[in-house]
Parts: sequence; structure tokens; C-alpha cells
Amino acid sequence: QVHLVESGGGLVQAGGSLRLSCAASGATFSSSYTMGWFRRAPGKEREFVAAIDWSGNSKYYAGSVKGRFTISRDNAENTVYLQMNSLKPEDTATYACTADRAPWTTDWSPRSWGQGTQVTVSS
Repeated sequence: QVHLVESGGGLVQAGGSLRLSCAASGATFSSSYTMGWFRRAPGKEREFVAAIDWSGNSKYYAGSVKGRFTISRDNAENTVYLQMNSLKPEDTATYACTADRAPWTTDWSPRSWGQGTQVTVSS
């Protein structure tokens, strides 16, 4: 069982920044897990945002956030971060942390999910 808890969401003006954190725990979790972030905006499908491999050396981003968002992890703390800069109103969504043993692929389907944290960007 993997337990994921997000924090760091909130309300920010367009152009601003936020950093999301996700703390992982559980009997089956290990630092070898691939971790990532998805988001769902109101009335839209859930979409992939970013993922990072166990070493932190390989990172993957959706085209819509590349160059603005940075994913990182601290394996000593079992925590993954999403630094979000130059935020736009279209980034408004619930952001969920995810984890899976499987390495990232374009159709990565992680089995562990957090509850999500709301990010609202005002124009």
C-alpha cells in the first residue's frame, strides 16, 4: 500500500509561482518508484503534467508546462515536488500526486494516487 499526501496548493495571480509537495509512505513504497503529477481542470479530462524516475535523472513533462514547471524528488524524505512558475489561468486544476513501480512511458498509468490539491490561478 502506498499513501500519497499533497500540499502547497492555493490561489495565485497569473505570472506567479507555487510549489507543490507530495509525501509518500506505506509498506510497499520505495525510492525506486516512478513518481509524477496529473491534473484535472473543471469539465476537462485528467491530464499528465510531469513525472520523474527513481534516480531523479530522467524527467518528463507535458508540452503545456515544459519550461515553466520543474519536477524534483528527495528520496531521503520520500517526497516529490512540482515547482510551478509563470502560472496561467489555464493551469487552474486539482493536482494529484502519483506513484508506480513501472517506469514512465507515454501511456504511464500509475496505480497509486493522492487526494489532490487545488491550484487556482486568477487573471
